[in-house]
Amino acid sequence: MLELRDITAGYDPAAPVVRHATLALAPGESVGLLGPSGCGKSTLARVAALLHRPDAGTVTLDGTPVRGWRHRAPRAQRTAIGVVFQQPRLSADPRLRLGDLIAEPLRATRRRDEIPERLAELAPAAGLTPDLLDRRPHEVSDGQLQRACLARALVLRPRWLVCDEMTAMLDASTTAALVAAVEDYRAATGAGLLAVGHDHVLLHRWCERTLHWNDLTTTRDPEPVWLPAEVGLP
Repeated sequence: MLELRDITAGYDPAAPVVRHATLALAPGESVGLLGPSGCGKSTLARVAALLHRPDAGTVTLDGTPVRGWRHRAPRAQRTAIGVVFQQPRLSADPRLRLGDLIAEPLRATRRRDEIPERLAELAPAAGLTPDLLDRRPHEVSDGQLQRACLARALVLRPRWLVCDEMTAMLDASTTAALVAAVEDYRAATGAGLLAVGHDHVLLHRWCERTLHWNDLTTTRDPEPVWLPAEVGLP
């Protein structure tokens, strides 16, 4: 179980964009989080992916509270979650060829011997031909680069996937291909999915359960309640 309970988070402690958010994702479940741009759902997704420390609240992974974030998270927790961001060009090292980009997590976890096997599995699953693996990000389209980013997210065989607006910048055919690749992986492994976006049609078709941002969080202070003055008081 991946549980976020009473999460408050943001980049300015005085003005958090997420307030008191609670979300639970069961193993193998696919949950869509629907909300308008700028509401804070991407920040919550980063908290779920252990990439952003919340100001308050708790994250629990398989019954164990999360104590560290980013590189300070225990490896077992850090590698249990794969994440795909909205803008592949901001999440890909422009110096790396796509094959090296996909293999990057394996090198970081000292599992270099697995690289040939995993590339052979993931490149076709993500729709990448062998010639594309030798190209750098500036030599491929956004859709091709996002396919590589998805393969990178899957390379450590995560048990949870966080897809933050993964298809927002892509055409319909590439969107369908990436969603199919995610679902093939989930069918094979039983991984849970948190898909964040603002396309309600896509999320309703993709996910077993769709939540609206307003269902799980408070993003602003409540309006003050003005009580009428007592009549007849001096």
